[in-house]
Amino acid sequence: MQQSGLKSPMKIPTDAIQRAWVALGRVAPAIQDHVEDALKTAGFPSLAWYTVLWEIERAGAPQRPRDLAIPLFIERYALSRLVDRMEADGLVKKMECPEDQRGHLLDLTPKGRALRLDMWAVYAPAMDKAMGRLNDEEALQLAALLNKLGGIEHVDCSEASQK
Repeated sequence: MQQSGLKSPMKIPTDAIQRAWVALGRVAPAIQDHVEDALKTAGFPSLAWYTVLWEIERAGAPQRPRDLAIPLFIERYALSRLVDRMEADGLVKKMECPEDQRGHLLDLTPKGRALRLDMWAVYAPAMDKAMGRLNDEEALQLAALLNKLGGIEHVDCSEASQK
């Protein structure tokens, strides 16, 4: 079967692939919305703010914005503006990058670390409720499958890394 304008046959996804695509598109935003609503209700900034704070803290050292392992919660084009707002609020600080004079590093301020911890007190139970239909084994399987789908090798999904 050919689609107009295409020179090679179009491969149609299997029914299973289509079902997975629809489920992913339906479920991921619903789970994120649940967490976003909990943060908003508690008077906190968006999940994107938490994600930046967590990724810098988790790295254990200042990070270049482009090197942050930012999950799906932030579109790349929005990261620069977000970091500027977070810096203006005193949550992160920009530092010169020794390897790249045009770039900069981001580090957490004590205020940023405190905000992340305060947000976690709301985020953790909201995430637990949103994901509550899965047990730990299923959650690890889902994480591994999603990382596989995204082409990501991620140590956080191995059972050995679970504490």
